[in-house]
Amino acid sequence: MQELTHYLNGEHVKGGSGRFADVFNPATGDVQAKVPLASADEVARAVEIAAAAQPAWGATNPQRRARVMMKFVDLLNRDMDKLAEALSREHGKTVPDAKGDVQRGLEVVEYCIGAPQLLKGEFTDSAGPGIDMYSMRQALGVTAGITPFNFPAMIPMWMFAPAIVCGNAFILKPSERDPSVPLMLAELLEEAGLPKGILQVVNGDKEAVDAILHHPVIQSVGFVGSTPIAEYIYGTGCAQGKRVQCFGGAKNHMIVMPDADMDQAADALVGAGYGAAGERCMAISVAVPVGDETADRLIDKLVPRIEKLKVGPYMAGNDVDYGPVVTAAAKANIERLVQSGVDQGAKLVVDGRDFSLQGYEDGFFVGPHLFDNVTKDMDIYKTEIFGPVLSTVRAQSYEEAIGLAMDHEYGNGTAIFTRDGDTARDFANRINIGMVGINVPIPVPLAYHTFGGWKKSVFGDLNQHGPDAFKFYTRTKTITSRWPSGIKEGGEFNFKAMD
Repeated sequence: MQELTHYLNGEHVKGGSGRFADVFNPATGDVQAKVPLASADEVARAVEIAAAAQPAWGATNPQRRARVMMKFVDLLNRDMDKLAEALSREHGKTVPDAKGDVQRGLEVVEYCIGAPQLLKGEFTDSAGPGIDMYSMRQALGVTAGITPFNFPAMIPMWMFAPAIVCGNAFILKPSERDPSVPLMLAELLEEAGLPKGILQVVNGDKEAVDAILHHPVIQSVGFVGSTPIAEYIYGTGCAQGKRVQCFGGAKNHMIVMPDADMDQAADALVGAGYGAAGERCMAISVAVPVGDETADRLIDKLVPRIEKLKVGPYMAGNDVDYGPVVTAAAKANIERLVQSGVDQGAKLVVDGRDFSLQGYEDGFFVGPHLFDNVTKDMDIYKTEIFGPVLSTVRAQSYEEAIGLAMDHEYGNGTAIFTRDGDTARDFANRINIGMVGINVPIPVPLAYHTFGGWKKSVFGDLNQHGPDAFKFYTRTKTITSRWPSGIKEGGEFNFKAMD
């Protein structure tokens, strides 16, 4: 069995704690590798190496740092197939979806090539008599990121690319469920010219997380995962004086107005609800049709589409719609929540509970589920299921529909499907949610805008990627300078008498 490693100072390093976690192939249920779980001492060693390497990297001019990112983009494109296959093998998502995972990270790397422009400071000439004032953005030093299983390429790149191009060193603690791609990314960055020690990959569990949070040298921590853990990391990290940015759970609503193109809305819901087996923080998990007639029309459109979904392993070809969920525990949790929906009175219109894939009976596959007549007191409405389960909550008016999304504790993303511009504009202006789609089901911003939710979906005041990333990974220093002014005596061209 393969034994994975940490990546320290440009080398693969075996774990020294004696503790390991199993890495599964979700399609078969087999353990395909084991990954070391770092001790606090191993985290401290990684930080020590990073701290030694960072000053020289921070002193490297931004244009040269950006050139490393240029080369990194080339290498990501070169190895796209290899990265996607490794990602699919450990996560379970289809190969096209895995390539999208890499691509959306790559786009942030492309944005980071603009670091020379984005890191420019400000200058005021003659702020006072003989006084000039200017500001500069400087690297924090050693930074860290704790990333989730559902995007093992994209989210690490969302964090380490801006951190590194700003002149920081970075400690990456990826998910122990699918750690191979982060290790591969570290290798590619060094092939692109990144000095050894600037990107360190330390695999681990809560012991490694706590070591990161309490290490005095680490200046900032980024996190993506569940809301309870986001709250813990934010509170602990801030108490240690660190800059912290945490992104938590979601329950994303898509409002379908009576005037919407129902075929377009149904297609959008199927892709947004069931893609990646629903294991996306921006997945649409709640459909809110306005009016019973709209709801009936929407359900009629959804059922045949959902029943035709092809569920299978990534090896089965590019026509597979979604694969398994990541672990047996995740599958069991989804099945428990589905049963709670039935027990609490929701109508299970498409029942995927008996789904089984011949030849992959031990895999972590979950059939697609569609609920109707869901109410907001039900567990399937309140909880982020993170699986292929779509709940339909019928609203009798636009105001009731928008109120559902606004009253929910999560505020990551939302969407509305309508042909009416006034409704769309009102929705965009009023909704208390961070990312909004108008006839777009998954409104993940492109790299030059920022990604972030509201309410209990985020902890911290700056979003991921875009301009906010350059603010998060730098400090502003402001200098006020004054030099003597006035007319000088000038040069002497004749011998001057001695005084």
